Amino acid sequence: MRRQIFTADHEEFRTLVREFVAKEVVPNYTSWEQDGRLPRELFERLGALGVLGIAIPEEYGGTGLADYRYNVVLQEEASRALVTLGTVRTQLDVILPYFLAYADAEQRRRWFPGLAAGRLLTAVAMTEPGTGSDLAGIRTTAVRDGDTYVLNGAKTFITGGLLADLVIVVARTSADPADRRAGLTLLVVEDGMPGFTRGRVLDKLGIKVQDTVELAFDDVRVPVVNRLGEEGAAFGYLGHNLAQERLTVAVGSVAQARAALDTTIAYVKEREVFGRPVAAFQNTKFELAAVATEIEAAQAMLDRAVLDLVAGELSGADAAKVKLFCTETQARAVDRCLQLFGGYGYMTEYPIARLYADARITRIYAGTSEVMKVIIAKSLGL
Repeated sequence: MRRQIFTADHEEFRTLVREFVAKEVVPNYTSWEQDGRLPRELFERLGALGVLGIAIPEEYGGTGLADYRYNVVLQEEASRALVTLGTVRTQLDVILPYFLAYADAEQRRRWFPGLAAGRLLTAVAMTEPGTGSDLAGIRTTAVRDGDTYVLNGAKTFITGGLLADLVIVVARTSADPADRRAGLTLLVVEDGMPGFTRGRVLDKLGIKVQDTVELAFDDVRVPVVNRLGEEGAAFGYLGHNLAQERLTVAVGSVAQARAALDTTIAYVKEREVFGRPVAAFQNTKFELAAVATEIEAAQAMLDRAVLDLVAGELSGADAAKVKLFCTETQARAVDRCLQLFGGYGYMTEYPIARLYADARITRIYAGTSEVMKVIIAKSLGL
């Protein structure tokens, strides 16, 4: 089906990204997976290309285009090339919106040029051991002491935390037993602050190229001028960007499902079993026809949501529906595609194996499928 959400400018950007990925990412991707991280140099090259500063105002070295469709193109082209730019996606789609929405003029002058140029890498530290999706249960504390906050606590599953220069930490600055959501604040911890340490690099099932670490804060003195937004208002801030964060996961899910379909079609045309191409068997045709149809349905749902987001009209419930449907579609699609590879599909030298491992997290992060169902049920008055 013909998609109608992109303009000529988006397609020109797509060509630019496609060429960059083919030249700069694909030849190096295996070594980056082995290193367990994307190199800083990649961010600097993307910054020089203008990719990281699209949404950043021109006065700070960006383009000033508040159009999420450019982010969509970046994800789609990475998936098309059978690679993942996880920490880049997180910086652009999940973390940068907090800086754009809540950084004051002084913070913008300090941080935005480095963010646009790829010199400053970021992470956001929400999840704690034992809290998971329950942000209201955060125990990391920040006590005001003059012109600083004294930060103590631990965070886990932090994407990009290994190389991050700026870490947005969600901390509790006051406690109200009657309202656990009150009293949360966003503080920007900078690399090198005394008491800020990085723990284990976690060994994940998939997305090996994306570093995920534990972070610890032991009496870290964070200047008040590093607070994003108002004290105690973080829970509302976190909810403000959740729709885009969940849509971002859905974009990757559909793009990776499509990549799985494409690589499987190519494989079954070449692979022979019992003297015939695997593609010649009716079961193969039926399976891939079903997968292709589900992907088209997910794409249509996703594209409508992207336009709603760009227009500022995407609701939390609709974002939850899109994430739920697209990630579950991805899971079914990649599983059925891998089956058609037979034993070779279980070998990591084949892209389908990586796509299978990478797909499992999408039904968990940015809110599990179960949490999505709770949100959707509430929107139905249940």
